[in-house]
Amino acid sequence: MEFADEDPTVKFTTVQAPFREIDSTAGDVLVVTDVSPQYFAEIEHERDVRRRKFRFRRYQSDSELLVITIPTDVHEELHLQLFRQCSRQIDNMGLQNAWDFKGTTTQRSQGHPGGDGSGEGDSSGVPVPERGRQGAWPTLVIEAGASELLHQLREDMRWWFLASNHDVKIVILAKFDRHRDSVLLEKWEGAAHPQGILTRSRAALQQQHGLEPILRQTITITRDTATYPDSYSVHRGALVLSFQLLFLRYPRDGERDVVLGVEELQEYAVRVWRYLDD
Repeated sequence: MEFADEDPTVKFTTVQAPFREIDSTAGDVLVVTDVSPQYFAEIEHERDVRRRKFRFRRYQSDSELLVITIPTDVHEELHLQLFRQCSRQIDNMGLQNAWDFKGTTTQRSQGHPGGDGSGEGDSSGVPVPERGRQGAWPTLVIEAGASELLHQLREDMRWWFLASNHDVKIVILAKFDRHRDSVLLEKWEGAAHPQGILTRSRAALQQQHGLEPILRQTITITRDTATYPDSYSVHRGALVLSFQLLFLRYPRDGERDVVLGVEELQEYAVRVWRYLDD
């Protein structure tokens, strides 16, 4: 259950105003409306001049909407620790030179459905040499949210699939829920949707790509503070990432899907919760 109707939202007034809003925002997200492409370019330039570390999670020129990520400690742990767990397994297969961390590289969506725009993911990775070139889209994107609402995270997820023309293969959402003291993990993939009633938006997506985002896994991690030390329960099994989707080829001898089991997810939880205030 989410206890707010929307993320903190302000209307664009001046290039300097978003910086003041970011400094006064307690959470990890700020939404700015009425941002024209020219104003977005000016904000982007000002961020570089000031050497500020916040990220432009998603900018859509058609709706003039800018979603800004404010990298709090918890926010960063939510995605970085998950990506490190995945990379560790890839390294153990001997593929450390075949997988690159793209981090918050800016991806441009010019000419794609949904209008020109850009996005900076929290963590992302690409196979090499298949995607080891400038401007190539990652196959894996991880997006985190502490105060950001789940429905906004899902909009971020949809942007990645749509803007990349489904060059992005897997998007993982990691959502912290302070009220339930839990972390929700969602794994989304692009796939042809089973036959059923088509909404207008679904029909448009399938017409453009033949694919649409499908929720493949939902995992919940909860903390029990009645034990010492705290214990963590993982509900609905291991997180499984398809080797073929990550590397754009079939696995060879010694290669396999990336599987984060209960033990790995409990270790992940320990690292996330250590940054939370009591």
